Amino acid sequence: MDKSDNELIAEVLGGNTPSFEPLVVRYQPRLFATARRYARRDSEVEDIVQEIFAKTFQKLGSFRKEAPFEHWLMRIAVRVCYDFLRTHQRSKEITVTDFHEESDWLERHVGAEVFDASQAEGARALVHKALSQLSPAHQLIINLLEIEEKSVKEIAKLTGWSVALVKVRAFRARAELKKVLARIDGNKYM
Repeated sequence: MDKSDNELIAEVLGGNTPSFEPLVVRYQPRLFATARRYARRDSEVEDIVQEIFAKTFQKLGSFRKEAPFEHWLMRIAVRVCYDFLRTHQRSKEITVTDFHEESDWLERHVGAEVFDASQAEGARALVHKALSQLSPAHQLIINLLEIEEKSVKEIAKLTGWSVALVKVRAFRARAELKKVLARIDGNKYM
């Protein structure tokens, strides 16, 4: 019979560290899916997930069991992803050709009534490129609010920010995204 999260955590805290492995197996798919929203390269996604589990293991003693373990784990995941965005935002280079390529894609496909698989992939690449131009905090908010469809209250809980701060950051993130999209081809999409 599978043990509950709380039983496995109690065993780990009691010195049986191999009991952490079932938690890794149980939550690894969700964490990989979350990390893929913030990083594109497989190696970066793997690093993020590894960091999440390392921090989870280190902080396991602070888990208070007031909420499900998964919620606590996802708070750690969001913070690690946010740290990843902040770190990689500083070292990112943007070239003028990056914008030119997207605008060419838009010109070719703006009138298309049917989206085929290659166009959908192009749209995903365009969205990722636009999001990558945002500040880390704004990327995080857009991902959580628009892509993961979390409520403002859920985002506040995950990030540790107040509800008011989440609303302000969401407003500013949307405004920043609008400016990025305007640089690509503002007249046709805004």
